[in-house]
Amino acid sequence: MSTMTTPDPMTTRLEGEAPEISVSLDILKRGAYAAPVIVAVCAVFAGLDGVFSSLYGMALVLVNFLLAAGLVAFTARISLGLMMGAVLFGYLARLGLIFLAVILVRDAPWISLTALGLTIIVTHLGLLVWEMRYVAASLAFPGLKPRRPAN
Repeated sequence: MSTMTTPDPMTTRLEGEAPEISVSLDILKRGAYAAPVIVAVCAVFAGLDGVFSSLYGMALVLVNFLLAAGLVAFTARISLGLMMGAVLFGYLARLGLIFLAVILVRDAPWISLTALGLTIIVTHLGLLVWEMRYVAASLAFPGLKPRRPAN
């Protein structure tokens, strides 16, 4: 009698394309579209300090998205258990890096903490909500939804 063994999810690894990379690159593209608007709003309310603060905040957010995607893509090829741990502890580490990046510049003469904080929060949430429209929530098309052919 033959017994079937089910793969262990903790040691199973994923092969093939990493959809999180294409999604994060798409978020970067949308961030480039949103950056002039965010910088302009911060310039109106906080002047030149708002411009520098919003650019710094945008850079933090976009690097954060890239690090998250890279961490998932890299660890998923090793094992799903490692990926789950990397997602949890990677989130905490990336949150710590953002905290450290803000603490390091908090007393700089060019910083507006209000503009920086609002840029970080609004950009994270705004880009994620914007990206939800373009991500396919199906196993047939993991990652971005396929584009419809032009008629």
